[in-house]
Amino acid sequence: MAIKPRSYYLTSLGCAKNLVDSNLIAQELESLGYQSLDDPRRAEFLIVNTCGFIHDAREESLEALGSQAEGKKAGQYLLAAGCLSQRYQDQLLEEVPGLDGMIGTRDLRAILPLAEALREGKGNPGAQNTFLTPKILPMPGRGHFALQGSSAYLKIADGCRRQCAFCAIPQIKGTLVSRGSAEIIRDARTLQEQGILELNLIAQDVTDYGRDLGRNDGLADLLEEMLPQIPDIPWVRLLYTFPGSLTDRVIKLFGGDNQLLPYLDMPLQHASPEVLRSMHRPADMDWVRNTFTRLRAQVPNLVTRTTLIVGYPTETEADFELLCGFVEEMQFDHLGVFTFSPEQDTFSAQYGDPIPEEVKQERMQRIMALQAQISAQNLQKLIGQEFELLVEGQDPRQKVTVGRIFRDAPEIDGLVIASGLARPGKMARVRITAASEHDLYGKILKH
Repeated sequence: MAIKPRSYYLTSLGCAKNLVDSNLIAQELESLGYQSLDDPRRAEFLIVNTCGFIHDAREESLEALGSQAEGKKAGQYLLAAGCLSQRYQDQLLEEVPGLDGMIGTRDLRAILPLAEALREGKGNPGAQNTFLTPKILPMPGRGHFALQGSSAYLKIADGCRRQCAFCAIPQIKGTLVSRGSAEIIRDARTLQEQGILELNLIAQDVTDYGRDLGRNDGLADLLEEMLPQIPDIPWVRLLYTFPGSLTDRVIKLFGGDNQLLPYLDMPLQHASPEVLRSMHRPADMDWVRNTFTRLRAQVPNLVTRTTLIVGYPTETEADFELLCGFVEEMQFDHLGVFTFSPEQDTFSAQYGDPIPEEVKQERMQRIMALQAQISAQNLQKLIGQEFELLVEGQDPRQKVTVGRIFRDAPEIDGLVIASGLARPGKMARVRITAASEHDLYGKILKH
């Protein structure tokens, strides 16, 4: 099978932010006539946009690179991009002998000169690296978004200026770099023209947007300017907010007459003040309780999501029991749990990894079992109610439609499985008839 010149096959791993970066890499290549192919056997460049956030993600990235290296033929080039190549260049060169080049996370434009250099026979395997850029370099004129059906992820900022003890993102991405509001709104309007129905605004911390630009309430400024300009996008969702950074203006927008969904995604990581302080995280749990109470009073249909870490080196059994009590008290609609894994060069690395893996797993399972009960109880309350459904698929033979209501973010939350057919990529009306631990069941009313 002949290899097509100036073609590429791109694998994107990890989070939605990586999907956006993969799209930027693709735009850069296609600006010089490179073509995306669905068949890796025919592509001249095999590109893996890696994730290096936690141990399992690194293993997945290494496996993907190794698989591509094994299948690589003469005339093909294997490139690594993303978090793993930003942080573990030496390890990649050692463990992936077929690697021909790498770029990091901070200058995605480097993909083009790297590809051209390899095509011209210049450079040795792994030699064309770009890791010295201290901050993320802008890519003006490129769309900083990724499409998934009728949903889109739009990146408003990258990097992080927080110093959480367990997190390597500042080492991988560098400090906060916010995009200009005019560029973000341009992208949002482009997505509106393409018929997008759900716009998910993403960053390492969306509530920190604009701080590097001298804007004290940059997220509220952006939303107030942007929302009136995209009236045809019915759902706008914020992903990844930081405790203590949600301003009154943003809270007011949650409950206002606009497209901003009443969906609060705030990773808290823990509930023990001692553990949180050792994590270098906000430890004022009274603020958390008061904020959630106030939000629920102002926004009656508020949906809450958080993320937790169990098995952190300083977590005692008493700390974990406190965490369980907090989860039961707060009644989150959605909750994710990670077990702690030590990250090289982070502050928490000095603590080691003293808690046995089986204890971590047992704690994670206890939290998830508790959350499953809470979620099931919350979802039972929705039976009999009607919602707008963003239709994502259907099975004409079974006459079943699958989609999401506003309560569920793409990929991470639940689904609605409804009897009756509605057109994918459109909104339909659904009545909820039953619920499980994480998903809902219903009947299509009209579409």
